[in-house]
Amino acid sequence: MSEVTINATPAANMLRTLGLVATISGLLVVLSYRITLPMIERNKQEAIERALYNVIPGAVARKDFVIMDDKIQPADDVTSGVALYAGYDENGQLKGVALEAAAAGYQDVIRILYGFDPYCQCIRGIAVLKMAETPGIGDKIIKDKEFVKNFDALEARANASASGLEHAIVPVKHGTKTQAWQIDAISGATISSNAVARMLNDSGQQFVPIIINNLTILEAR
Repeated sequence: MSEVTINATPAANMLRTLGLVATISGLLVVLSYRITLPMIERNKQEAIERALYNVIPGAVARKDFVIMDDKIQPADDVTSGVALYAGYDENGQLKGVALEAAAAGYQDVIRILYGFDPYCQCIRGIAVLKMAETPGIGDKIIKDKEFVKNFDALEARANASASGLEHAIVPVKHGTKTQAWQIDAISGATISSNAVARMLNDSGQQFVPIIINNLTILEAR
């Protein structure tokens, strides 16, 4: 009996030690997350603030809203929903709205902020918030001038039943664009090009009809 106790004691001590180390490590991870979360959120908001006025031409002020189901309401500290940023000119006139969208690229998720003009029902610009694509290839979505021109007025028009877009936003082979809702892809960076088209189409299909149906809320100041 004593031999069994002697052999078991080191193993038991090791398990207790490992358990203590795991507990401490878990607490440190949680503590680090709680400490860094406000900084991460602040950096994210600063990035959105910088990008907002680039994707909504003519906007000099903003107001934050949330989309809940098929409604839009002003953002507050307790209401949860999809963030929607409205941009206004110096006279308080609505110039457009901006939303985040994301899709898987070649190496990681690409996250963008895009500007939507409800009066032309078109996308006026995109800005990358997060990307880890190959330099010189994937990052062409923000550096290639021809690709960026896609978003001068990319059609994103709601259909008659307000159930989605009248035409899906789709990528086409470089140099073959013939329609206002097509994205002329970047030669040699089709995965990143397709990711941008996919995220804009998915987001547009879901949110453009809601924006159009709640336009008076966004226009009120």
